Amino acid sequence: MTGDPASDVPRLRPGVRLTHDATRGVDLALVPEGVLVLNETASAVLALCDGRRTVAEIVSRLGERFGGVRTEDVTELLARLAARRVVAHA
Repeated sequence: MTGDPASDVPRLRPGVRLTHDATRGVDLALVPEGVLVLNETASAVLALCDGRRTVAEIVSRLGERFGGVRTEDVTELLARLAARRVVAHA
């Protein structure tokens, strides 16, 4: 993590995979310790965590799709996901 959260470059941690459960109609993050059911926001953010895009770029892309996306909201979500060992910073 850098001093400026918007310049961080998040990526999925090794062993984490995103998938969709068609039966239940939900997106999932498969992690070594289990499964996380993702809401639409978390799913959209994680889909953009490729280890190349900065948080600022992720916020910009999300802003094209959803209205009212704030950098603070995305960094807070990423911090919670990092605590659950879903994302890391490249």
